[in-house]
Amino acid sequence: MKHFKIIKFIFSILLLIISVISYAHFIEPKLITFKEYKIKNSNITDNFNGFKIVQISDIHYGRMFDKKMMKKLVNSVNNIKPDIVVLTGDLIDKTAKMNIEMSEEISKNLNKIEANIGKYAINGNQDLKFDEWTNIIKNSGFTNLNNSYDTIYKNGYNCMFIAGVSTKSDKLSINDKLTETINNLNSYEKDPPIYKILLMHEPDTIDEIENNPFDLVLSGHSHHGQVKLLNIPITLPNGAKKYYDSHYKINNTDLYISNGLGVSNYDFRLFNTPSFNIYNFIKETN
Repeated sequence: MKHFKIIKFIFSILLLIISVISYAHFIEPKLITFKEYKIKNSNITDNFNGFKIVQISDIHYGRMFDKKMMKKLVNSVNNIKPDIVVLTGDLIDKTAKMNIEMSEEISKNLNKIEANIGKYAINGNQDLKFDEWTNIIKNSGFTNLNNSYDTIYKNGYNCMFIAGVSTKSDKLSINDKLTETINNLNSYEKDPPIYKILLMHEPDTIDEIENNPFDLVLSGHSHHGQVKLLNIPITLPNGAKKYYDSHYKINNTDLYISNGLGVSNYDFRLFNTPSFNIYNFIKETN
């Protein structure tokens, strides 16, 4: 009888382990949810009150994220009716078998994402492997914001400012990448942007920015650990060792990090459902 109880206990443990592994591989990576944040700031003007940004990141297309999941993502984003959509890197997984068909497939579906004002993208470290990335972004109706910037207007003369930097993996200094952007910001003699946003893939890079002028930085890369136990990330990639959770306040800058939509390195997600972020801008009154 004692031996039977031991065998039963061992069997139960094995069954539990198999169930958890099966859930982490077959179910959780295919769930798509969203996280919503309120961005309150006294500089937000009436015309930008209610402004909405959707951030998608770390899709890793070609690994577990496929055409079916992309269509689900597109529908979910369009239901939000965002003003702008931003993609913060690792659109394509390094293991993807890229060809013309896959390139067109990604572009066709991303092109269906609707935004009232615009769509912006930067690359991630895994995107560097694919020469097709630039054309995919262009054919998807996104503006390539690698080491570039744009101004956003909505029903008024004042504007927001949005900039981007390419992945840290291209070995260029972030301050060199931002030189033209900062020069542009410094050129405003009157009516400067009311709010300044930066897109970057690896969140730890924020500490390298000299005299950071940005109010909001949106990043990805960390996957928040992809697998969590007791809310503790099991593994973190280089570039997201210090900053990997949802939100950090660094001096006057809010850093938000997406936990991503795909998987990388191992085909599991556990206690860390894939998601995209929604940022609702609210005019803060005294």
